[in-house]
Amino acid sequence: MPSRWKLAVQQAGERSPEPPPQVLEWIKQAKAFESKGAYGKAAELWEQVLAWSEKALGPDHPGTATSLNNLAVLYSEQGAYAKAEPLLMRALAINEKALGPDHPDTATSLDNLARLYDRQGAYAKAEPLMIRALAVREKALGPDHPDTATSLNNLAGLYDSQGAYTRAEPLMIRALAVREKALGPDHPDTAQSLNNLAGLYDSQGAYTRAEPLYLRALAINEKALGPDHPDTAQSLNNLAYLYSEQGAYAKAEPLLMRALAINEKALGPDHPNTATSLINLAYLYSEQGAYAKAQPLYLRALAINEKALGPDHPDTAKSLINLAFLYASQGAYAKAEPLMIRALAINEKALGPDHPDTAKSLNTLAWLYESQGAYAKAEPLYLRALAISEKALGSNHPITLRVRENLERCRKALGN
Repeated sequence: MPSRWKLAVQQAGERSPEPPPQVLEWIKQAKAFESKGAYGKAAELWEQVLAWSEKALGPDHPGTATSLNNLAVLYSEQGAYAKAEPLLMRALAINEKALGPDHPDTATSLDNLARLYDRQGAYAKAEPLMIRALAVREKALGPDHPDTATSLNNLAGLYDSQGAYTRAEPLMIRALAVREKALGPDHPDTAQSLNNLAGLYDSQGAYTRAEPLYLRALAINEKALGPDHPDTAQSLNNLAYLYSEQGAYAKAEPLLMRALAINEKALGPDHPNTATSLINLAYLYSEQGAYAKAQPLYLRALAINEKALGPDHPDTAKSLINLAFLYASQGAYAKAEPLMIRALAINEKALGPDHPDTAKSLNTLAWLYESQGAYAKAEPLYLRALAISEKALGSNHPITLRVRENLERCRKALGN
């Protein structure tokens, strides 16, 4: 499923003078490239905008902080977290000094830095920043402001990532209530809150609670944004994923095909969102054993991600794992193994050795070895995956429980 939380692009306020026509053209072109998923080209233009901001406004101006933030968002989309972090930290320092620690723009900087840490699985670093951003917005804007709802949503997403569903749910419910009141029941942001709450229930297997929320979010997006908007495609995708998890493949397939058609038309055939649609449809076919229909979709998704995001991006790693699973399901272990090894290397480099996605890669590779009876090769990988999961997610997270179960099964086989 696509990510439900994104870094916020900060807009320049009245404190910044109107940029010259050339800079406005760079910004226009950058946004156009972003919409097509050409993040590398967009980043190059934001780098030029940042250079202008530093020279024309000064290195400590809030407008320069905005440029730093926007460039960092592009780096983050490419998985270049090491390049994004110092920019976000510098933007935060500028806003704290120029605007004060309790200004809404400072809260935006806090949120963006926290979301970067969240993406990297550094939850302990992210949480205090998100809590502070929420407090700033509640004080400066009020408890019923849409930006306060954004903070509630982001903090809930952090807890959801860690499997702390009981902490996430009341925040999501409050964010939904704020948006319904402030923006209206038919606003796209209200749809996003419905989608997030539905995703929380979906993660816990509470499908009957999730489905009506997904359906309402889809109806809002179709009405507010149109039947051919990418956000409508995301709603279709989420609802289809719910049906797939319940084995209702006949209900899921037309939704996924429609989502794919929307993304191909609205964003282009080479956009990462199009790759996501391809992966979801391929997964549906794979689950039904229709490997011949799934394989070309997985291959195309991998090619898109490698080109749009780069060969070392975490989403490219996910594409590799999907394709490897397909091969392994058909007993083609020799074709699956190098893909899984490459995916593990990408996650270790891009996300770090202690990230939950690294644990997933280890677990997947261990499963591949276990499937071939190579229990001695599988056991240390399961052990490492378990250690990461317990530390990052806790001993009772669903991923941790799954890895522990896999390890126990492997050890039993070793004993036998």
